[in-house]
Amino acid sequence: MARLFADLTPLRESAPFRRLWIGHSVGAAGQQMTSVAVALQVYDLTASSWAVGLTGLFQLVPLVVLGLYGGALLDRFDRRRVALIATVGLWASTLAFVVQSLAGANSVALLYAIIAVQSGFFAVANPARQAIVPRLVPLHLLPAANALNTLTWGLAFTIGPVLAGFLIAGTGTVTTVYLIDLVVFAISVWAMWRLPSLPPEGVAPDAARGWRSVLEGLRFLKGKRNLQMSFYLDIVAMVFGMPRALFPAIATAWYGGSLADVALIVGLLSAAPAVGSIVATVFSGPLGKVRRQGLAVVISICVWGGAIAVFGLVRALPVALVLLAIAGGADSVSAIFRSTILQAATPDDYRGRLQGIFTVVVVGGPRLGDVESGAVAGLFGETVSAVSGGLLCLVFTGALVAAVPAFLRYDAEHPVP
Repeated sequence: MARLFADLTPLRESAPFRRLWIGHSVGAAGQQMTSVAVALQVYDLTASSWAVGLTGLFQLVPLVVLGLYGGALLDRFDRRRVALIATVGLWASTLAFVVQSLAGANSVALLYAIIAVQSGFFAVANPARQAIVPRLVPLHLLPAANALNTLTWGLAFTIGPVLAGFLIAGTGTVTTVYLIDLVVFAISVWAMWRLPSLPPEGVAPDAARGWRSVLEGLRFLKGKRNLQMSFYLDIVAMVFGMPRALFPAIATAWYGGSLADVALIVGLLSAAPAVGSIVATVFSGPLGKVRRQGLAVVISICVWGGAIAVFGLVRALPVALVLLAIAGGADSVSAIFRSTILQAATPDDYRGRLQGIFTVVVVGGPRLGDVESGAVAGLFGETVSAVSGGLLCLVFTGALVAAVPAFLRYDAEHPVP
């Protein structure tokens, strides 16, 4: 039975990875609390799904710019130092949320500005953490380490939104949520501080710097069809199939009630995909034996798109939560294999830049998805937005596989970029 469960070997054998995992787990939960609080604060000020969706746009621009440039920094400077600076910046962004809430600013523009700054620091911190992992655990433990990191996101997306919903419903304010995030995220700063020095390996003294280095990383992707497919498939899934910007409006229009009821329902809807993620990662033991990881990614994304399309048609809250959980579990399996493909098939001296691109795709895709789903909902309603998004995810996934069928044959024992 033990083989069914997540492999904890990376936590037992690597103290630095264990600290990194603990710090990230706690910090990510606080950040997800804040994410729900910001969405509710924006919706409370505007009563608009479009305005909530715009938070994704304000996150996207700094994410793209600093995600790419931050990846270049990771291939040039000590990764621990870069990660620590970015993590402190994230903590300072949370402090800004606290201050604006305590001051009663009630400014959507200010919220957008803080979101943009926070996104910029995240664009550096996340690829730094991902690029660090292959230096802390051996290659054969990468699937297990990535499953544990995905479990972290699942726990964060479950505990964070639900706790945020209860706190906002109980206190009638988002300030408490911001304050808790401020305290717990300090643990992430501590975890980064305790890491050993991690300078990049194999970097030539005359290696390109700055934006030249970024362009060099992008050129590395030329002809690397497996890496490209892992990016393209995730973009399709997140841009068309991500419904989270609809949750405040869905909670109000489909399931109704007082402000407290809406806050709790938004928390449940936000947490449901993460519950599926937890189940998938807790029982992720067999994933380490999967060789055809490209095929596994494609199947997972098809399950995601189908579940989201059906979610848009149901009006029973328990059924909707189950469908979102199925989607979240499938997305986690996809994430585990996509991360493993990238880490295993990329040389260390390119890992920072490729992880930067990966972060732009993985985190930027949902932000574009927020904009897309909010815009479609504004024109045609939440039902059309959710259903059409899930169906388009399936259509474009099929088109990509038809264009690059070799991705289905990707072999984990012989990683080829």
